[in-house]
Amino acid sequence: MRDVTHDVPAPHRRSFLKHTGALGAAAALSSSLAACSAGPESTNDTGSGGGAHRTLTAVIGYGNDGSWDPTQTASAFAMAANNHIYEGLVDTDPITRAPYAALATRMPTDPTATSWTFTLRPGARFHDGRPVTADDVVFVFDRILDPDTQTLAKGFFASWLKDVRRIDAHNVELVLRFPFPEGVSRLTLAKIMPKHVYERPGAWDDAIRGKAVGSGPYRQTAHHPKSNTTFAAFADYNGPRRPAFDRMNWLTIVDAAPRVARISGAAAGAQIADNIPYANIRQLEKGGMSVAGGAGMNNLFLMFNTRHRPFDDVRVRQALHYAVDTGKLVQVALKGHGRPASSFLDEGNPSHRRARTVYDHDPERAKALLKAAGVSGLHVDLLAVNVSWIVDCLPTLKASWDAIGVRTTLSPQETTAVFTKLDQKQDYQVVAAASNPNQFGLDADLIMHYNYGPQNLWMQYARWADDPVAGQLFKDMDRATREPDPARKRAMIQDYLDVVAEQAVLYPVVHNELMTAWNPRKLTGIRAQPYPGVNLLQAKWTQ
Repeated sequence: MRDVTHDVPAPHRRSFLKHTGALGAAAALSSSLAACSAGPESTNDTGSGGGAHRTLTAVIGYGNDGSWDPTQTASAFAMAANNHIYEGLVDTDPITRAPYAALATRMPTDPTATSWTFTLRPGARFHDGRPVTADDVVFVFDRILDPDTQTLAKGFFASWLKDVRRIDAHNVELVLRFPFPEGVSRLTLAKIMPKHVYERPGAWDDAIRGKAVGSGPYRQTAHHPKSNTTFAAFADYNGPRRPAFDRMNWLTIVDAAPRVARISGAAAGAQIADNIPYANIRQLEKGGMSVAGGAGMNNLFLMFNTRHRPFDDVRVRQALHYAVDTGKLVQVALKGHGRPASSFLDEGNPSHRRARTVYDHDPERAKALLKAAGVSGLHVDLLAVNVSWIVDCLPTLKASWDAIGVRTTLSPQETTAVFTKLDQKQDYQVVAAASNPNQFGLDADLIMHYNYGPQNLWMQYARWADDPVAGQLFKDMDRATREPDPARKRAMIQDYLDVVAEQAVLYPVVHNELMTAWNPRKLTGIRAQPYPGVNLLQAKWTQ
């Protein structure tokens, strides 16, 4: 995903971008979390100390100052960290996305039923020592399903989940509106949080700013926005993926050069880093690092302000897409680690079908569309996030648009600044940013509802939700959600994806591969994931 991706937005995203871009127990963690507003204690713990007490140091190429509230965040850093701090009733493998019982003792026996009952894992405790109970589960789902509370997670649950009920202290029932097997995997997006911590006045604001108390294998020990976040193994964790590292220190380094430097050479200060620039892959491999990638939904997208003429005209939006030299962009900026978009979904998605409208590089067609729209002398101010690989793509975007007579000004800014402008409803023309809905899952229904819908924040940014075409699209999307036949559902999704492609309101230009580098002499069990961040729940020291 604020990078975008992700950090990427969500309903009322301003609240979590303002304080943070996306992703302690009261007494036990209060002293360490008091450091949240202070400067970093240390970002130089390299883990080179002795034995089992070494600290794993990871470098994340995204900011850690996005929202940490699991019900709200789309922050790449926070979501990755929260997967180590919190648990859902069910969680999913970071690569296969296969669901497994986490806080629950087992998976639903019948995923097609309209009622699922879960028993909580005996002995499960939060990081402050208090037991996890059914009241905590109900507390989280009540927040997600509350019609008066706007959360990102609501968009993943409200259409199919009617209610969550307490049976007794250790058992809960989920009541569905209709059979929805895909919902089992989505339960990982409802991280169970302690009611006694987060029901207090102001606690949700604390969660946004970085307070994290869960039941997962690692507890947060300090959080320094824009610098680093530290973790320690939770001694009382009794779940399925136990901590292998006594301590972890995650550094946030958005700029590519210092990020690569942290894992380079004999004196490398970290053992693993994500968001590796393509140009540095060979250098790192020659230095003995393992570098691997994952292809998925990660993408550079263009979003148009449809209330700002002439971008209300679909022909203008299409023209700017046709003008992009995607072949050059893939080869020059992405060093071959990407593919031009042939649908909103990446080609590896099970629901992918080549869209009826595909924006192959066609500058003459782009010029003809602008002429048909009566547009000449267009000047575009391209507002862009400063994620390193997006910045690498901007010169090709500018050259492509300049080549069809569209004067282009590039305005890259920090991701938080870009989305703060959008949250404040400031005027803009076109935004270029990164997104990766695979942070939330693989099913196409989830991906599309994350980006499109009448109450969706992306659509508010694009000012398109009131368009008649949008209204029909949203109805078609909801019908597909309720379709019980898998083959029919897939066909319905593919049909409305053709509309999304044709309208080009919020649409990917390329899907690219994300690269992770690690030291194989220090770490084993690493699997590169096709979305931002790292998952270390099955990693360990090599010795």
